[in-house]
Amino acid sequence: MIGVKRLEALGVPRRTIWRRCEPGGVWRMVLPGVVLLGNGEPTEEQRIEAALVHASEGSMLTGVFALRRYGLRNLPATEEVHVLAPAERAVAGTGFVHIERTRRLPEPRIRSGLPTAPVPRAVIDAARRTSEQDAVAAMMAEAVQRRFCPPWALAEEVDRLNLSQATALFPALVPILGGARSVAEVDAWNLWQRSGLPEGQWNVRIFDANGRYIATPDNWCDEVGFAWEIDSYGFHASGPGFRATLARNARYAAAGIVVLQTLPSRLRSEPDAVMAELRAAHESAQRRPRPDVHVR
Repeated sequence: MIGVKRLEALGVPRRTIWRRCEPGGVWRMVLPGVVLLGNGEPTEEQRIEAALVHASEGSMLTGVFALRRYGLRNLPATEEVHVLAPAERAVAGTGFVHIERTRRLPEPRIRSGLPTAPVPRAVIDAARRTSEQDAVAAMMAEAVQRRFCPPWALAEEVDRLNLSQATALFPALVPILGGARSVAEVDAWNLWQRSGLPEGQWNVRIFDANGRYIATPDNWCDEVGFAWEIDSYGFHASGPGFRATLARNARYAAAGIVVLQTLPSRLRSEPDAVMAELRAAHESAQRRPRPDVHVR
């Protein structure tokens, strides 16, 4: 991928460039002023390179395609290549490229040879252009769960947005700051807030009196020693996942911990029933002496 100006600097006359980029020619004009030295359909990588050539020096990749370069998987489908460019640059988006001119350019990371925005910025940039709340929550949760960035880094990026943009992201961000690490846990976090139960801790490690590890419940109510697990049928119903779940439940039982297991689908299909089960399980935990377990 190369710019027309660069080709001219290398001694290729402009008329030669246009002739070679005509229909049926040996080259292809992918974007205004950006030439593919071939006549086939550009690959995803070539489209990204074309976008950065179009935006010129000082620009960087952000959004969904940036997150793919870091290895994130829970990303919305898009054909748009999102690029950050210096605010003073006279360049506009075109075709498959969205150019965002900004005075708040981060220090880029080099990923697979190309300048790429840091993960927190790329997540929030992608989230701003994603209408589906589940997709936004999934990106945020994966970035934190897989330790690409801490929750506060996402919060810092949101704090820099205007009020309307920040407000749109709050429903996904607040549960992540509270400890949720998946879309299902975001649903669970929201339901727990509505339940009127004491504030829980999300994804903390529980140990018995002898320091032996018990489990890392999705939600833990330390006051009464009550664990809530959001157990998907696909992972927990068979194979290694099933065996691990049985072993975990045996450790809960041996430690005297009351545990409630809930299918993720029920958080949306039967929220009132799940809330009633939560309250009943919490009440059951209150009626017996708190087990000798602790959070680490």
